[in-house]
Amino acid sequence: MTALTILLLVSAYLIGSISSAILICRLFKLPDPREHGSSNPGATNVYRLGGKIPAIMVLVFDILKGTIPVWGSYFLGIEAFYLGLIAVAACLGHIFPLFFGFKGGKAVATAFGAMLPIGLGLAGLLIVSWGFVVYLTGYSSLGAIVAVSLAPLFTFWIKPAYTIPVAMLSALIILRHKDNIVRLIKGQEGKVAKKRRLPKPE
Repeated sequence: MTALTILLLVSAYLIGSISSAILICRLFKLPDPREHGSSNPGATNVYRLGGKIPAIMVLVFDILKGTIPVWGSYFLGIEAFYLGLIAVAACLGHIFPLFFGFKGGKAVATAFGAMLPIGLGLAGLLIVSWGFVVYLTGYSSLGAIVAVSLAPLFTFWIKPAYTIPVAMLSALIILRHKDNIVRLIKGQEGKVAKKRRLPKPE
């Protein structure tokens, strides 16, 4: 591993450590997402706490936290395996942010951003997979788990050289969702939005 690669790994972690959810909640004078809602500082929880605009801002920022380090490293000629490590470092920064007491989010958007340089085809497949599951079930976490589980298969189909790096990311994200998996099994997981009930006939 070269000095450049080590520098990029550290930089990716530090970029990932910038918690957009906390900063944007402060900007909009919303409750601390680490202490309210699902207690997860991510776009979904910010949506619950403050609506669409803050959530979209968090989502875009978190995606860029993954895209910028990986894309920049790619143009510097870093090999695929180390690109995977850099992507993981960015996600670890989001999960364990140095600047916010090491209490971070699930890193789904950051992982998506890290995979984005592979191609728009992969991005589209991941979005469709996530959206389809959320539409059917209402569970954002289940959509994320299914999408990242399929990501290595999609990558193998689109750009096989990046299958192992993407599998590394997928394993990290699934591990991070272990509590969500338990709640899903028990039927205790919160949905993105409650479905409207039809009025009972009088």
